[in-house]
Amino acid sequence: MLIGVDLKKDPQVLEKAYNDEQGITAKFNKNMLVRLNRELDANFDVDRFKHHAFYNEEQSRIEMHLVSQLDQIVTIAGQDIQFTEGESIHTENSYKYSLDEFKELVSEWYEVEQVWTDEQQYFSIQFLTKK
Repeated sequence: MLIGVDLKKDPQVLEKAYNDEQGITAKFNKNMLVRLNRELDANFDVDRFKHHAFYNEEQSRIEMHLVSQLDQIVTIAGQDIQFTEGESIHTENSYKYSLDEFKELVSEWYEVEQVWTDEQQYFSIQFLTKK
């Protein structure tokens, strides 16, 4: 198996990437509300939610949230859901690993045969074989 693994790096680098100035990640995250509107007959006003991503050091992951900018009620599939100002919808976790942590994670099933990283060691491609 060939797999890409996002490696641990400075939390400021991660937070800057997931809160990019162009708003690409925010648009991606808010697309969940667009899909809920379309697929579950919800009535989210996308502009009433703000994208927020941060590094959770204890869990070694980026957490993405959509934060309600005011008290509001949203209907999803005929059911009303109340959001208070500042309340968030936790939409995604993106875990980060050291090379050793990932090797340990897969060790029950796979052997890490080869690892390639970029110059900064931000990312890796790993070739695994089944045990």
